Amino acid sequence: MYIAKESRYDHMIYNRCGLSGLKLPAVSLGLWHNFGNTSQFSNMREMCFTAFDNGITHFDLANNYGPEPGSAESNFGKILKEDLKPYRDELVISTKAGYAMWPGPYGDFGSRKYLLASLDQSLKRMGVDYVDIFYHHRMDPNTPLEETMGALKSAVDSGKALYVGISNYNGPTLEKATALLTEMKVPFIINQNCYNIFDRTVERNGLKETAHRLGKGIICFSPLAQGLLTNRYLNGIPADSRVMTDGRFLKAEHVSEDKLRRIKALNEIAESRGQTLAEMSVSWLLHDGIVTSVLVGASKPSQILDNIAALKNISFTDEELRRIDEIAL
Repeated sequence: MYIAKESRYDHMIYNRCGLSGLKLPAVSLGLWHNFGNTSQFSNMREMCFTAFDNGITHFDLANNYGPEPGSAESNFGKILKEDLKPYRDELVISTKAGYAMWPGPYGDFGSRKYLLASLDQSLKRMGVDYVDIFYHHRMDPNTPLEETMGALKSAVDSGKALYVGISNYNGPTLEKATALLTEMKVPFIINQNCYNIFDRTVERNGLKETAHRLGKGIICFSPLAQGLLTNRYLNGIPADSRVMTDGRFLKAEHVSEDKLRRIKALNEIAESRGQTLAEMSVSWLLHDGIVTSVLVGASKPSQILDNIAALKNISFTDEELRRIDEIAL
């Protein structure tokens, strides 16, 4: 039987999520990869235990995480039932809906029918009465924003979600969504977007600045650029990398000779700081105090510990920041 370490809160940093009362760990565990039915269940359990034992209280899911879609929620639900249930009130569990989940016109995007049906399915798969955060997973160009935001209000009003968030939105749409949710008195607290040293989309599309101005938290996924910002690519493309084994997210054209050169140059800065490239990449996301939490993925428990180690040094000199921008952009 799993018993959490008494020292689990001793070293983690907890940041307030925007202007809300909710605090999130500076490093959160994302279940996007390695929690589907093609992965080993015993390893999933050990990763969850390692995370919680070291102060990671936030576990982030989505309806379509797998493979197959829904299996990450089902597997996490089993871990919750068998091991983590006594600690439910110490956990922040989030899930999302917005990408294709089931056939037909009602299993995708942002209609009220899809979002609320998906939330019910997610709760059933995880075996919980509510999630702490329910996100709309992506902007919907066809459904009125009022309808989508109204569905998020219903999720809270029904007691099935404590807070709501939006994911993969841009700055202008965030501004409109905030106005609607504020008028509806919905506890909207967080934005989730891809953000890393190489991918600065949230800076270009205004999301980061707008969220900070409006007092909303930011949690970022793909902080290591699907593994590019680690030591795995310092000597070229390894045979067992995602480029070779799973081309869905990281493709060969993303790993050019120029990109490999940049990775090596960034690694030199990390070494001068006494960090690995992965540690520096996580630290960089947290250095200005705007990002609330960094979502890390892992294939084994030791990788979670490696990411937490980044919190030992999240300060950068102006010269380090200038040099990182010069290399990455």
